Formats: sequence, C-alpha cells, structure tokens
Amino acid sequence: MAEQSINRRILALALPAFAALVAQPLFLLADTAIVAQLGTEPLAGLGAGATITSTLVGLMVFLAYGSTAVVARQLGAGNKRKALGLGIQAMWLAVALGVVLGALTWLASPWLLTWLGVTGEVHAQALTYARWSLPGLPGMLLVLAATGTLRGLADGRTPMVLAIAAASLNVVLDLLLVFGLSMGIAGSGAATAIAETAMGLTAAWVVRRGARRAGAAMAPTVSGMRSSLVVGGPLLLRTLTLRGALVLTTWVAAGKGAAALAAHQVTWNIWGFLNFALDAVGIAGQTLIGLALGAGALDEVRALVRRMLWWSLGAGMVLGGGIIALRGPLASLFSPDAEVRVGVTTTLLVIGCTLTIAAYVCLADGILIGAGDGRYLARVGVLNLVAYVPLAVAVARWAPAGIPGLVWLWLAFSVGFMGMRALTLAWRQRSDAWLVSGA
Repeated sequence: MAEQSINRRILALALPAFAALVAQPLFLLADTAIVAQLGTEPLAGLGAGATITSTLVGLMVFLAYGSTAVVARQLGAGNKRKALGLGIQAMWLAVALGVVLGALTWLASPWLLTWLGVTGEVHAQALTYARWSLPGLPGMLLVLAATGTLRGLADGRTPMVLAIAAASLNVVLDLLLVFGLSMGIAGSGAATAIAETAMGLTAAWVVRRGARRAGAAMAPTVSGMRSSLVVGGPLLLRTLTLRGALVLTTWVAAGKGAAALAAHQVTWNIWGFLNFALDAVGIAGQTLIGLALGAGALDEVRALVRRMLWWSLGAGMVLGGGIIALRGPLASLFSPDAEVRVGVTTTLLVIGCTLTIAAYVCLADGILIGAGDGRYLARVGVLNLVAYVPLAVAVARWAPAGIPGLVWLWLAFSVGFMGMRALTLAWRQRSDAWLVSGA
C-alpha cells in the first residue's frame, strides 16, 4: 500500500474525528457562558449537575468504541448487512441503557449531589439542571452507538457534521429557553437534552437508512443486544479504571491546597483538550485496523500501524513543543493569581515533555480496540490502576504541599500512570496475539 494512500485514509478519518470530539465539549462551554450570566449559584450548580451526566456518558463510551470495532471488522470481511445489523442492535442497547440509567439517576440525583458535597442553593440549581438534562440521556447514548457504527463504516464526516450542528442548535436553544422564556438553569438543561436527542435521532436515521438498503434486520433482539454488551463489557471496565485514575489524581491535588487544586483544574482541562487531538488518530486506527483485520490483510495492518505511529508521535512532539512555548501566556489567560500561574506554567512543562507518551497511548489503545482486544485492555487497565495507586498515595503523603506537590503529582501521572499504560500496550503489540483476522 502506497504511503500517500495510507496518509489520505488516516487523515480522512482523523480530521473529522477531531472536529467531532471538539464539538461535543462545546455543549458545556455554551451552557457555562450563558448560565454564568445568571449568577454564581447557577454557575456552580451547572458544574455539579453536568458532572453527573458527563460521567454517565463517559462511562458509556464503550457503545461507540465497541460498535466501531465490530462493524469495521464485518465490513472488512465483506459482510455489510451483518455489520449494519450489529450497529442497529448497539443502538437499541444504547436506548435501553439510556432510559434505565436516566430514570435511576433522575431519582438518585439529590443523593448524588449531596455525596459530591453540594449544599444549599447550589444543590437546588444543580438538581434542576440535572433533572432537566437527564431526559436527553437516551439520545446521548444513541449518539455514541450510531457514531461508532458510522465510523466502523469509515464515515467520519457524518458524525462531524451532526456534532457541529447539534452544538449550534444547543446555543440557540440555550439563549431561547434561558433568557427568552426565562427558564433559568432549567432552560440550559432542557436545551442540552433537546439538542442531544435531535442529534441521536438524526444519526440513528442515517444508520437505519443504510441498514434498510443492505437488508439488515431493524427489530431489537435480546441476543443482538447481549452480543453488543458482551463486546462492550471489557471496554466499560477499561473506562472505569481510567476514571478511577482521574478521580484519584484530582483527590491528591485537592489535598495540596487551594492554589494547587486551581492550577490542577486548568492543567487538567488543557491536557484533556490535547488528548482530544491525539485521540483523533486513535479513532482512525479503530476503523482502519478493524477493516484490515476483517479482510485478513495482515500486511496492511502492519503498514497502517507503522504510518499511524509516525503521525501520532509527530503530533505529540508538535503539540508538546507548542505547550512548552505557550505555557506562560496560557497560565496568564486562565488565572490572575500569581501562585496559580506558577503552578500551571510548571505542570504544563511536565505535560509538554511527556506528551509523546500520551500520544503513543492514544494510538495503541485505538489499535487494540479496533482489533477487538477489549479483554486485554480491561485486564491491563486494572493492572495499571493498581500500579498507580501507591504512586499517587506516596505523593499525597510525602510530597510537599502547594505547587511543588502538584508537580510531583503530574510527574507521577504523566510518567508513572501513562508510562505504565504505554508499556503494557507496547508489550501487547509486540506479540501477534491481537492480530486475529477475519469476521
């Protein structure tokens, strides 16, 4: 396979994937900017209420990753009808999970917010946002399953267009409901629910149209949904271990003082955005590896891995260098506090120097997801978390308070946790155990 052809295929999937990844956080950014005009309590309530829905959606990301892998593999093997049939079942599973989880979370929201430490007027505002946005959870999960199916079909453009359109609709609805109809924070929650539902239904319609043309079954089946759950179960465990590491890191940062926690929050958001960019190549890898393995083209798989590795590491070095160069202005942009700026500047230096590790992890993770190697990812996810816990606890106990302790924490996370992930992923890729060809 010619290198130019490989590069075109990678870019054709990675660029729209990046645009779609960035479009999704715009939902919350729009909510934040608009709700901020209502006052401090509504803004704080938005932060707490949105934590509930974003955590649920984050845990259910296996609906997208699992769909991409199985649909791409079946399509590569020439089984387009089966590929679309599996996507349809994943969407039915997403709706079922969304209805059940949405209802349970709606009932449990007061307790969950109290557990998060939210009280008083902020608790009331957060509960209002959560309960108005949770009806959109089935649509949010439907977006994941439909997006995964479309990516498995090597269609990165449709999810991108839908994500941008939904983010734009959310802004319009936010303004109309929050200010035009004077609904306050309830309007912001309703806007998100409506926009996500519209996006989910539109994405499902696109998949359904293709499935009908291919002659795939439309009705939900217990066996079909169970199959999607079996594929996604290990990826759910993998995601839980990642979330556990993130929560542990924030807990340690909170123990280092207010300035350290504030600096950590800024650094964390920047690190998250950088990972969106790096994840785009990994998402392209999910599709391309699944298609090639489904077709039994092992030489093509190896060529794709080599080329994507160069793309990923190159992106890591460029982004890392950019963060190192811009760490000062970024720190000044996000905080007027001198101590917080020092913390952001120093931790961004750590991120810039170690971003190639994260770049490799994002790519290798995507490759193994595309290969359907979810069980291995789940097992080593637990191993990586177990290895990180003593590092984080050591920082919590023995590292100094304030910014110096925060720097030690980011070294433990960027080198310790992410380095452990890189080692376990590289170990797997060195073997041929994940190179299972065919449908």
